[in-house]
Amino acid sequence: MQYVFPKDFIFGTSTAATQIETAFEHDWQYVKSNDGYVLDRTTDHEQRLEEDANLIAALAPYYRMSLMWSKLQRQAFAELDPDTVAHYKNFIAMLQQRGVKIMLVLHHFTNPVWFSKNEGWEKKENLYQWVDFAQKVVDTFGCHVTLWNTFNEPNVYASNGWITGYFPPFKNNPAKAATVIKHMGIAHDLMYAYIKKKFPLHAVGISHNSIVFTSENLLGWFPERLSDWWFMEWVPQHFEQADFFGMSYYARVSHDPMPITYMNSPHKIKKLGKQHDDMWEYHPEGLRTCIDRYWNKYHKPIIICENGVADGNDTLRQQAIVDYARIVHQALQDGIDIKGYFWWTAWDNFEWNLGPAMKFGLYECNFETMQRTKRPSADIFKRLAHHKMIEAS
Repeated sequence: MQYVFPKDFIFGTSTAATQIETAFEHDWQYVKSNDGYVLDRTTDHEQRLEEDANLIAALAPYYRMSLMWSKLQRQAFAELDPDTVAHYKNFIAMLQQRGVKIMLVLHHFTNPVWFSKNEGWEKKENLYQWVDFAQKVVDTFGCHVTLWNTFNEPNVYASNGWITGYFPPFKNNPAKAATVIKHMGIAHDLMYAYIKKKFPLHAVGISHNSIVFTSENLLGWFPERLSDWWFMEWVPQHFEQADFFGMSYYARVSHDPMPITYMNSPHKIKKLGKQHDDMWEYHPEGLRTCIDRYWNKYHKPIIICENGVADGNDTLRQQAIVDYARIVHQALQDGIDIKGYFWWTAWDNFEWNLGPAMKFGLYECNFETMQRTKRPSADIFKRLAHHKMIEAS
């Protein structure tokens, strides 16, 4: 069967500056990941701009990217560093010369050390430091941007930073997590208004991580309900001012009462007979579940800002591209206004606290030589993204 997408449907790939560039005085620098690597040098992207621009353009006509705040702005309210501005403008020009359009993410998990050491997002007055940075980014790069994404997955950021303690600042304080979300919500609203005033025709949105939470038994019911309420309901309601609802989707997560994932409890995943990638249960139907949920609640156009699988041997990834394309196509046929779809990710990167062991890339990255090597899945996604169609058996 052939699935054909509208001519104006957006296909792209997605990355984050911290995961592909060498670290520069941010709160993730020198953090040791679960696989023993230390986040510092990642994929040498800043030294391979032309190679990566060619790779990105070959994969899709859109690219979702972020800029490294700590490198662009060396202290609170400072002017943007001119050399870093020139570096990013050079890369964006390379992309535009190759016909690639940009979705720019203004905050993707990391903060400068000077910001985080002063309590970061926990203090309300600090949010204006980020707003100052974001406004300067809009002023400097806005004419090169097509779509705006203010915050990437604030539900993940607050949960892992202040509840599970997996991310900086490595705290276990749910009340502080709620405070962080409230402050980010204020900052989002300020930036929405600023961008719409400066670029009225630009679409501005948010991106939330979406998960299908389930329980395996009675003990799992309460943590599943609590996780769902926090992740899928309470956090998103603080970011409702948007032209589109951005979402990422990777997995269904069950509880018994602890979350059951392949990376933490592979024996349970196998015992339950669940298909999985290297991190989570693989449940592509959950993407439609989350699309329906957000569409019915917010009635805003949807952009899937991240979707992918951790798959070092690339077998599941090839299947996943087709599975997810089929699901998105059916949602379009059913009248849901989905504007675009971004694959995570273009090449393997540093997967936060899990390190480079988790392989999400359409291209393999050798973390010794930094060489990029195309995987078979890259050609499948390339055909989908550029020709707006895919064949499925």
